Formats: sequence, structure tokens, C-alpha cells
Amino acid sequence: MRYHLIRTGAITTLSTLLMTGATALGVAQAQPAQPAGLYAPSALVLSVGEGSSSAESATVQRAVTLSCAPRPSGTHPSPAAACTELRSVQGDFAQLTRPLPQGNCTRQWDPVVLNASGVWQGRNVSWSATFGNACEMQASLAAGPVFAF
Repeated sequence: MRYHLIRTGAITTLSTLLMTGATALGVAQAQPAQPAGLYAPSALVLSVGEGSSSAESATVQRAVTLSCAPRPSGTHPSPAAACTELRSVQGDFAQLTRPLPQGNCTRQWDPVVLNASGVWQGRNVSWSATFGNACEMQASLAAGPVFAF
């Protein structure tokens, strides 16, 4: 009988410890999920396509990746400069282009399509612009670093 009482007492003691939080035994309790980082994600795929006036059907000639948070990275040749330019326009790709100056380019129709898709500071981005030819694209972008690849 005595063995039965000791065993019951040990089980009671153990169950009391477990119920009051196993920290008394040095066992860690599960913590709620925490965010992976302090920065909203900014990961983009930028491309230059030719041969069509729409992003969906243009043949991609060049493409790079660009991530701006927590630090500039990706396959873009100048990620820091590109991220700085995007931050200056709050990720609004339309602000990277300007009206085409008159008389600088020929009127040859050889469409070039710029495309940006992904996430900028936690929000989805899908942007494209079509230019009549490469000269018009260069003149409209004003030599900014985002699409200089």
C-alpha cells in the first residue's frame, strides 16, 4: 500500500508541475508567431521585352530581380541606386517616365515593353509601359537606374 501512495503522490506532483507551467522543470513553452523581420517585403522582377505592344505577349529580352528591404540586393546591376530611385517615387513606376520630347526619336514602330511585377513595401505591384522604339524608351526614362540593365 505504501508504494501505491508514494507513486500516486509522485504522479500528483508531476501533473501539478505540468499544469502550472512546465517552466519549473526548465521546459520552454510555445510562443506566439512573430513577424520574420522589421521590413515589409520589396521584391520585384523587372523586364524589358520587344516585338509586341503588350507585356503578356512581348518577348522578354532582359530581366532582373530587385529586392529593396532590408537592404538592396538581387541580380540588378545597381540595386542600391534602383531602390533609391523607387523610394523617391514611393514605388510608383509611372512617375519614372516623363513625356517624350518632340523630335528626338524617329517614328519607327518597333515596340519596347517595360514590365515590373512583385511586391513593393508589402503591396502587390503590376506595371507595364510600351514605347514605340528603344529611342523613345531611353528618352522617356531620363537615364534612371531602375530599368538600366
